[in-house]
Amino acid sequence: MASPELALVVEMLRSRPRGDDLSVDELRAGLEDFAATIPVPDGTRCAAVTAGGVPCEWVAGPGADDGAVVLYLHGGSYVLGSVATHRGLVARLSEACGATALVVGYRLAPEHPFPAALEDAIGAYRWLLARGTDPARVVVAGDSAGGGLAAATLVALRDAGEPLPAAAVLLSPWVDLEGTGASLAANADADPMIDLGGLRRAAAAYLDGVDPRTPLAAPLHADLGGLPPLLIQVGGNEALLDDALRFAARARAARVKVRLDRWDEMIHVWQAFAPLVPEASAALARVGAFVRARLGSGRGPLSSARTTDGGRPSAATGRGHATAASGARVPAAPGRRTQAAPARRR
Repeated sequence: MASPELALVVEMLRSRPRGDDLSVDELRAGLEDFAATIPVPDGTRCAAVTAGGVPCEWVAGPGADDGAVVLYLHGGSYVLGSVATHRGLVARLSEACGATALVVGYRLAPEHPFPAALEDAIGAYRWLLARGTDPARVVVAGDSAGGGLAAATLVALRDAGEPLPAAAVLLSPWVDLEGTGASLAANADADPMIDLGGLRRAAAAYLDGVDPRTPLAAPLHADLGGLPPLLIQVGGNEALLDDALRFAARARAARVKVRLDRWDEMIHVWQAFAPLVPEASAALARVGAFVRARLGSGRGPLSSARTTDGGRPSAATGRGHATAASGARVPAAPGRRTQAAPARRR
């Protein structure tokens, strides 16, 4: 049986006013304002950085190893979200994994439709490798749309013949932009995180006329052979449950090592509600065990992450905000390269 804390969160989410009449800018501002009220763990250090031309943020939870990196792609249906909205979740993920996270502030639709987000994710990954990070000590992770983007990034890197990360973590991934999963209707009442109408509008904005079965936009339709090991977490009450189940089945059929972690009664991206919801904290602990086993992470605190202004990551201050102190030398960032992403079609 789900915890009382989860029931409280579900009730709170159901009481929210619908955003059907709000503009994209208003929806974004509302999410930013909400995220600013969520504190990050004590001892978290954050610093802005430009990674391959992409605005990003280093997030180091307590005890994070600077030699192990989680490249994190935030959710928000490709229309909403930022490094700030996911700072709390990523800080807890960093602590659980014993690894420093690089959160990618990829471009959003409708201003920047597919393949802009994919180009930015690839650019940030290439920047990591260009600065000397061993791909064997990198995990790519993301939630919701970010989970789908993480999967698409792996496929694009494989197709380009580039070194792949050690593994990937997909939290409640959105991989089917047509919305054909039966769980979208079956779990509609149980999952207050997903609005089917809003999801369809977001898909249309991101695709901007591109075929919704394009593999790098909707990786459910991609050839998944040769991808690194995957951890997929999904809630039993999720509207996107079938996205995760079908993607896991396709990956296994392609001989990819897959750990499917299904949590009964959980909603979409319940991990974001740690530490309030005990199941969220437990899920992040399982992610941490998976990542540590593959990266050998957690050996020491962050010591050398760089920022564009020469600062070291500093302790996070306030709620969801951070500052950077001076002191670290800044390496030259390599230029953006996006050859692995397809040209946008009209």
